[in-house]
Amino acid sequence: MNKTLNYYNENAQSFASGTVSVEFTEMQDKFLQKLNPGAYILDFGCGAGRDTKYFLDQGYLVEAIDGSEQLCQIASKHTGIKVRQMLFQELKVNEKYDGIWACASILHLPKKELKEVFKKMLTALKPGGRIYTSFKYGEYEGERNGRYFTDFTIDTFADFVQEIHNLQIEEHWITGDVRPGRGEKKWLNLIMQKK
Repeated sequence: MNKTLNYYNENAQSFASGTVSVEFTEMQDKFLQKLNPGAYILDFGCGAGRDTKYFLDQGYLVEAIDGSEQLCQIASKHTGIKVRQMLFQELKVNEKYDGIWACASILHLPKKELKEVFKKMLTALKPGGRIYTSFKYGEYEGERNGRYFTDFTIDTFADFVQEIHNLQIEEHWITGDVRPGRGEKKWLNLIMQKK
């Protein structure tokens, strides 16, 4: 995991410029439609802060965290709010958020840790709250270009979350990568609800 964090600290600027202006409103709005106006959102692994800024601009209350200190600084500047440096495993709040947005972030955790983090996310959500998350589409788990990835298909993900009580998959869809020149890469997008 430290290797992944090092990657983001060392490449924060180029990562930020590659993601911050990507048009992502279709996904963002799909998630927001499930929440009440002004709902409280945690951007869980916010990267350069693209989605945090969008949610704030739409009138939502947003808290943002990222594991990379460099990205936290960039995101704080971009969004105008203080972005906290924190690891996913350090989430320890109870029924605080209406929604957790984990866009292409928790996919860097090995399955064992991912299960624990999902439980923490559920605890942090109010009853009926929603999680949006995305994973690269496939069945690979391991290192890829200096970062750790856990990939899922809808079947492997459904199996994976079976043991996590109170979490139901509400919607899932597959998209191409939104970054320029990467459209052939597939992503699994999920919206889940805390029962």
